[in-house]
This record gives sequence, C-alpha cells and structure tokens, in this order.
Amino acid sequence: MADADARFAPVPLRQLMALKRPTGETLAGLVKAKTGHVFKDLRLLETALTHSSAIKAASNNQRLEFLGDRVLGLIVADMLFEKFPDAPEGEIAPRFNALVDAKTCSEIGIEMQLEDLVRADAALKTRSRGSGGNYLADAVEALIAAVYVDGGIDAARRFVLRYWEPRSRTVVAKPLNPKSDLQEWIAKTSDARPEYVIEKREGPDHQPVFTVSLQVSGFAPSTGTGGSRRAAEEAAASAFLLREGVWANASAQKSEPFFGKHDA
Repeated sequence: MADADARFAPVPLRQLMALKRPTGETLAGLVKAKTGHVFKDLRLLETALTHSSAIKAASNNQRLEFLGDRVLGLIVADMLFEKFPDAPEGEIAPRFNALVDAKTCSEIGIEMQLEDLVRADAALKTRSRGSGGNYLADAVEALIAAVYVDGGIDAARRFVLRYWEPRSRTVVAKPLNPKSDLQEWIAKTSDARPEYVIEKREGPDHQPVFTVSLQVSGFAPSTGTGGSRRAAEEAAASAFLLREGVWANASAQKSEPFFGKHDA
C-alpha cells in the first residue's frame, strides 16, 4: 500500500514546472494567485515573463521592464509619502532606494516563485537558481507594467503594496557620512569651515596610502589615512567627530535607524 501511495502522491509544483512551463490560462491562474490580478490580455502576460535571453521568442519584456520601473517608483514613492508624513526627504530617499533596487525586486521574484514561470535561457536560470539574479528583477518590473497596462494603476498598486508595503516597515540603517555630519555640526556653532590638507602620499601608484590633516578653527587638528584622498578625508572627519563627542561611537552611528519616531 505504501508503494501505491507513493505512486499517486502529487508531484511538487517545481518538478511539474521543470517538465513544462505553464502558458495561457494556466499561467494566468498562477499569476492571479501571486498578484491578485486577472489578466485579460494573455499575450501581454506572456511577454512580461519572457526574458531577452529566451531563444526563438517573438518578443521579450525589456519595454515592459522600462515602464514597470517607473510605475514601481511612483507607487513606492506615494506609499512612503503617505506612510511617513513627518519624515523629511533626506530620510525617505534611502528607504525608497532600498525598496526599488534590483536586489529587492529579485528577492520578491523569489518570494513569488517566478523562477519557473519566466521564459529565459536555461543556463541563465540554472546559474541564478536560488539567488534570484537580474532576470528575476526584470521579470518583476515587467509584471508590474503588465498589470498596469492590463488593469490600470489601482491594480498595479494592489500588486505592489502586497509585497513592498511590509518591506517598507523594515528599519534602514543611517549611512555614515562623516564629512557631511561634520559640516552640519560646525554650521550650528560657528562660521568656521573645515580644511583638508594632504600631509603625505605613500605606497605604489596602484595601492597608494593618503594621510590627510583636518583643520577647523578653534579646534585641534585631526588626521586620517585611506586608500584615496576621499577615504582619508572621511577618516579624519570621523576621528574629529569621535574626539569631540559628536559621535558617541561609530557602531552607534551605524545602527541609528531612520523613521524610528514615525514607524507604527
């Protein structure tokens, strides 16, 4: 009986997809479950899920990807504008950039299990299996555009919010920007301007080491080293901020969250 049960056990969806990629109404049904949208134009849906690497494909999703990138940007920007009404642009922008980048789109493609619905070069899909890859990010953006063209902006918004809204609550670490932070701090207390002076340059041309001195009127100078002039200047600014207590410590700055007072 155990052998009989094994023979009639359902075949996993991924294994079925490997045998034959779904098309037509079958594909539309699977996509409906993932997006909430019922496609009227099945050819448009097929195009959205056809990568440029697909052999003998009559069309591909590059144009839809272009449109989908813009539709995604508009919907995510609107979502953040409404969700965080008190946050300034400087705080919204990093979160927006993180939400619309290729990495996030690829992760959503994996979550949606689009790997087996996208028509693409077999070698490309094999190399990207489990890690997403740009072809999945492209497919997600193209699918957003297809939903928009087929069902309008409200349908596209429902699809986007389903996957992007939960991610919008994720804390985004504030990036370290020592030179900018130093400039802002000095501006609050005086008219002084920071001056960066290259003290020396050592090492071979392919691996230089710069030493920079930071001078601010009324304060002791600080120094920093780095593989480029910019890196050395940032190191000098960081040393100054730490010494003067503007930064409690570097690790605290790295973990400072955006939107802490705005998140629900």
